Amino acid sequence: MHILVAEDNLINQKVVARMLEKLAYPADVVSDGTLAVEATGSTQYDIILMDVNMPTMGGIEASEVIRSEESSGHRAHIIALTGNAMDADRLRCLEAGMDDYISKPFVLETLREKLRVAAESLNRAAEKN
Repeated sequence: MHILVAEDNLINQKVVARMLEKLAYPADVVSDGTLAVEATGSTQYDIILMDVNMPTMGGIEASEVIRSEESSGHRAHIIALTGNAMDADRLRCLEAGMDDYISKPFVLETLREKLRVAAESLNRAAEKN
């Protein structure tokens, strides 16, 4: 799987990248939503781990732009990363086109499970095409 991490906090970038390494998933890392949109324009990502609150362009807006620019043959699985754990925050992420939600801080097993769900979703989508 080709994974993009969009996270503005350098420590969080390193933590998520290290978790992904432990799970044997290399990832590209960008520091804001604008760079995430640019990255998806040049690379087809399977999964995007998207921080919700970032400078320049936040994860909600970036997800909406990514969804509007996706080709009909491919849809990245976007997982929100946020410290906001309220149901309204989760709903806002889903309404923006995100597929799932992880509340920070999270542990390796949570990430592993979310990636497993994402892989199953991507496989089902590939079977339909």
